[in-house]
Amino acid sequence: MQVEIVNFETTRVAALEHRGSTQRVNDSVAQFIAWRKESGLSPRQSRRSFGIAYDNPDTTEPAQFRFDICGEVTAEVPSNPQGVVLKTIPGGRCARVRYHGSHTRIGESIYPLYRNWLPESGEELRDFPLYFHYLNLMPETPENELVTDIYLSLK
Repeated sequence: MQVEIVNFETTRVAALEHRGSTQRVNDSVAQFIAWRKESGLSPRQSRRSFGIAYDNPDTTEPAQFRFDICGEVTAEVPSNPQGVVLKTIPGGRCARVRYHGSHTRIGESIYPLYRNWLPESGEELRDFPLYFHYLNLMPETPENELVTDIYLSLK
């Protein structure tokens, strides 16, 4: 696993707050895609896509799981039927790992980051959850060719 220390720029995002089972995340993604198309505020072709993972799905009760589906924005997010709200991913130092492959196996890169790299690095976490930057997305990209950057916010 190759970990880079990078400076992430503060980024404003439109976020749909998924709450509940991971089995329903794709339903929330569909709602977010509908918002993106209807609002035009975060076009998928020209704005970055993110996910903010507040909880570990392996250790969190399904009903309590929290995950934000996000798209970069430069404008305010008006009230909307999908419930998309404006949030900020704070800037600062981060550990970044590039992951290649299906999102269903991304935990294989996350666990070693927390269990091995973090304790050995001497770094400390900042008070912001792990997040993902999706460099490409399905259906344009085959699932096995997906590329995702995983970020841990550091002090």
